[in-house]
Amino acid sequence: MTTTYVRCPFEAIQILNLPTNLSTHVTHRYNANAFKLHRLPTPRPGQVLGLVGTNGIGKSTALKILSGKLKPNLGRYDDPPEWQEILKHFRGSELQNFFTKVLEDDIKAVTKPQYVDQIPRSIKIPKATVGHMLDIQSQMENKEQLAEDLELKGLLTREVTQLSGGELQRFAIAIASIRQADIYMFDEPSSYLDIRQRLAAARVIRGLVTPTNYVVIVEHDLATLDYLSDFICVLYGVPGTYGVVTMPYSVREGINIFLDGMIPTENLRFREESLTFKISENADEVQAPKTRRHAYPAMTKTLGGFKLHVDPGEFSESEILVLLGENGMGKTTLVQLLGGKMEPDDPKDKIELRVSMKPQTSMSTSNLKQDQPWSRS
Repeated sequence: MTTTYVRCPFEAIQILNLPTNLSTHVTHRYNANAFKLHRLPTPRPGQVLGLVGTNGIGKSTALKILSGKLKPNLGRYDDPPEWQEILKHFRGSELQNFFTKVLEDDIKAVTKPQYVDQIPRSIKIPKATVGHMLDIQSQMENKEQLAEDLELKGLLTREVTQLSGGELQRFAIAIASIRQADIYMFDEPSSYLDIRQRLAAARVIRGLVTPTNYVVIVEHDLATLDYLSDFICVLYGVPGTYGVVTMPYSVREGINIFLDGMIPTENLRFREESLTFKISENADEVQAPKTRRHAYPAMTKTLGGFKLHVDPGEFSESEILVLLGENGMGKTTLVQLLGGKMEPDDPKDKIELRVSMKPQTSMSTSNLKQDQPWSRS
């Protein structure tokens, strides 16, 4: 008898250890061998609940359940329980009263979606403008204040399909904040926004809090999460396989738990290494040896009423340069000029560099044509 051993290349098969001590705490499972969520975060009236965790860990699933868009099946995907059994499962917790209100339609939920670049496709009104959509969705007398706080006054007559990523984000926050609801949910409200706009958006979200309503945010930016939240639930697990929601912690303790990868109250480590940040007082300590350098000339680029002035400069192949500035200041335009995807006003200033560029929004990739350079090598 001959025994044949087959080696699986490239780690194509991965064996994962699933938690057995949480088998009675499964909140939802999509299908056999599909993602499952353990426990649920518990929002509190008059406070902002922050959710933090890696992508694919169940944060958006938790929002769908809390908003009533997804009925929790308690892991029984083939035999979903009725609401009475679901309420019995959460008996004795704050979620029992919460789901009772959801069942009786006493809670109206408004959700700001995660992928704001898909908003133009979901609007069925032809050539809908920002101002028109705000008027349609308006349920409170705060349109003028929102337009000023979120810098939308100059965009009221612009069509939604013509908005950039940051403009779509501010528009989505305004649409959610202009509606009357019992629970507000904001999925990654800081993406595409610069630091000043993030602070403005955070103030708008905090302004929605009343003694009787709920506010839940999902955020990866820890500074914005710290500024917005009153308490935090950390989600851990294996992305795409299972996610576990921790008990609520104070903001400082929750962020430290996420960074450390260790839950001291449960004596549980969910990440092998801690996330640390190296701070150097001397920039020379982190400089890499410099190799070949590339120079670019002074350039100008005019786009409608916007004009970008670029001073001459150079960079090394061993350096990582960060372009820092507010949205709409020309950072993306500069990268496109360097990569040859866009020509400067004076064709003599055009430069040819070997550039591979990731666009700002995923919508940019779907609109690419064959004759448009995506990556140049």
